[in-house]
Amino acid sequence: MNTVSDTNTETTLLNDIVLVAENRDTRALTRLFDHYAPRIRSFCLAAQPGANLMADDIAQEVMIRLWNKAHLYNPSSASLNTWVFTIARNARIDYMRKNGRYQSDIDPESFWSEMVDENADPFREAQQQRDQDRIREGLMKLPNDQRQVLSKVYLEGKSHSEASEDLGLPLGTVKSRVRLALNKLSIFIKR
Repeated sequence: MNTVSDTNTETTLLNDIVLVAENRDTRALTRLFDHYAPRIRSFCLAAQPGANLMADDIAQEVMIRLWNKAHLYNPSSASLNTWVFTIARNARIDYMRKNGRYQSDIDPESFWSEMVDENADPFREAQQQRDQDRIREGLMKLPNDQRQVLSKVYLEGKSHSEASEDLGLPLGTVKSRVRLALNKLSIFIKR
């Protein structure tokens, strides 16, 4: 690695940021752009390979921020590279927040409704429908207190303790009613 060349480049970049800050020198900004834009693009593409448009937008945004904030650069606080890449990181975060992690034209609501299962098994579907009908009929044959407990536990997803609290019943009563209801339900379904 050629440290003399690296030192010259660093000195030139430091001079350029001062020229941009103090004189609004567009040639200095062009040199900063030529040096940093490809590096910022690489930084963005390392985080999200293939996101070329995003990388271009962020590189451009960083250069605009350099133009507008060059006067804020303090060499005693950080190196120019650190300062520029902090701006790039923040610009990338802002971009992600503004545009979302992923953009898509797919409407999630209609996506599943339009899908057709190519491996549909009409026999399985008929069996599932028949089972659902039997369960529905079996539930209707249960005593109201057992149906109520099953509804809390299986349809509302509550624990036995939560169902006990909701219904104002002892926990043992809830557990007994669930067990009785499931036994009766299995008999109704098997018929």
